[in-house]
Amino acid sequence: MGAPTTRTTVRLGVFLPAGAQLLDTSCVDVLATMSFEYLSLLEDLVPHPIINLAPSIKIFCTWSAEVLLSESQLTKTDIGTVQPREPIAMTAGMNVQCTHHFSDPEVQHGKLDIVLVPGPDPRSSYEKAALDWLAAHAARKETDILSVCTGIFVCGEAGILRGKKVCGPRSMQTQLKAKFEGATWFGDSLRWIQDGNFWSCGGVTNGNDLVASYSRHTPKYFPGPVAEFGVRICDVGDRSQKYETSQTLFTLGMVWQVVKAAILSVGKPKQT
Repeated sequence: MGAPTTRTTVRLGVFLPAGAQLLDTSCVDVLATMSFEYLSLLEDLVPHPIINLAPSIKIFCTWSAEVLLSESQLTKTDIGTVQPREPIAMTAGMNVQCTHHFSDPEVQHGKLDIVLVPGPDPRSSYEKAALDWLAAHAARKETDILSVCTGIFVCGEAGILRGKKVCGPRSMQTQLKAKFEGATWFGDSLRWIQDGNFWSCGGVTNGNDLVASYSRHTPKYFPGPVAEFGVRICDVGDRSQKYETSQTLFTLGMVWQVVKAAILSVGKPKQT
């Protein structure tokens, strides 16, 4: 298999200043699937021209070693001790490995092409230096910021939402609008939106829709055939940017129906 004389290298940072929802974070694997490293393992299944077009992708999992937890957080874990090569706690009892503290020279602004911000507990707060790190990356038009779900809170605290068209979780639009003024919110109607180098999306698996669209719109990193092959391998990217009218939010009425069903089920004998 012949390789091009030069291959694009994409440096992708996953910013985890307070852990994150595992499903939010996992959308990075859609992009990793489009890498030369991944596709070359499937050379018997993937056409060689697509492998040769694929970029090399280097992923950094960055961490703030001095994360501050809000007083309202019920479980106070000693996450401030995480160091490179140690685990970062995620949801579902799983971990990802920390590769760099955000102060590491390898992950400073100008060194990363993409920064993915998956959603942490929205009640968390963060040290100023970590937020400044994110703001410095966002200030460079050459660096793309991808915010997933409650990652929008981190971006808002970093001051990078003002003047932007943004999404965020559908169920939290009122809270977000009140907390971060100066942004134009589209989270009621859109799964994802782009404004310059800032991309944001709704909740959880909308991250897959976001990165699929991002790859299709960013041929400098992901040539068209590579992006399309990658999203098809992952079976993502087919959902509309607009939420379907048939899709509903978990309203208070719906919550009550679930609670009522739970109450009625108490005391009933289990089926064997």
